[in-house]
Amino acid sequence: MPPPSDDPGDARGAPLPLARARDLWDADPGWLNTASYGLPPRPAVQDLNTVIDQWRHGSTDWRAWDAATGRARDAFAALVGADAADVAVGTGVAQALSVVAASLPPDAEVLVPAEEFTSNLFPWAVSARLRTAPMARLAEEVTARTRLVAFSLVQSATGEIAPADDILAAARAHDALTVTDATQACGWLPVSATRFDVLTCAAYKWLMAPRGAAYTYLSPRARQVTRPIAAGWYAGADEGGSFYGPPLRLAPGARAFDASPAWFSQVGAATAMELINRIGVRAIHDHDTALAARFSAALGLPPTGSAIVTADGGDQAERRLAEAGIRAAVRAGRVRVAFHLYNDSDDADRAAAALTGRP
Repeated sequence: MPPPSDDPGDARGAPLPLARARDLWDADPGWLNTASYGLPPRPAVQDLNTVIDQWRHGSTDWRAWDAATGRARDAFAALVGADAADVAVGTGVAQALSVVAASLPPDAEVLVPAEEFTSNLFPWAVSARLRTAPMARLAEEVTARTRLVAFSLVQSATGEIAPADDILAAARAHDALTVTDATQACGWLPVSATRFDVLTCAAYKWLMAPRGAAYTYLSPRARQVTRPIAAGWYAGADEGGSFYGPPLRLAPGARAFDASPAWFSQVGAATAMELINRIGVRAIHDHDTALAARFSAALGLPPTGSAIVTADGGDQAERRLAEAGIRAAVRAGRVRVAFHLYNDSDDADRAAAALTGRP
């Protein structure tokens, strides 16, 4: 095995300072919408271009592309402090959670924040008895009837960081399963997946992968009560030998819950997440939240510790930002900006000036 590379473009090389790593992104100034989708590093784009050209010409076997799925699984596991054997590969959050939801008894109570993104709400509503409560009161709403508590670690609409410690303690006290959607957290917020029974993440936002790659940590406890009802050839025990015919022969661990991967999405995801691991989530967190705090201070808002900031103004605020060359979003009637490692203080200052009218 070759020694770690010092090349900043080598995704699997040595640790990489954030200041040096930022040269690997080609973001136009003013992209403050990572909470909608993240921007890929140049090495990921180069890898994607390579496999697309191979596909175009039929110059390689698909197994060369599928190797990226294993790399991506390993990189995500390292990112969230889990064993790769406990990580399943999929295509989206709702797809992953639907398997868990369908394994619950029909009368099982699932407690979810009222403001939850629907990918972590609709699967439970279809398969179980849904009860909602405001995020701020979620922990105190857990009761002996609650079978499962599901929540986003960081709320999509507001950037609010969930009081995970309180929710986990309340769930444990009542022996309820815990499920968290970490899509708006993984990549900038340090996350430990093993605190939860299930942690799922779509990789196209803060992990800066192509859409169509998602990863789910499934604890041994969760796997005991969840049936792999979407299992196909990719969940088979013997790689390349589970194409046809019975008997049922599933892979051990979380691989039994794998969905057949979107190969090209996995290629981009593997390279992007390997780079994140080289840079370190703590360094990215400090960079992102410092920019968010700078923007908040300019608007007279208190810092929240999140990389996502929302402000009054809605569509009009979005228009003023767009006129200043800032791309953001409106969620729940408020303008939402999101800072990531390819942003800098000029992005924060121009966004604040556009909203306050002050140069």
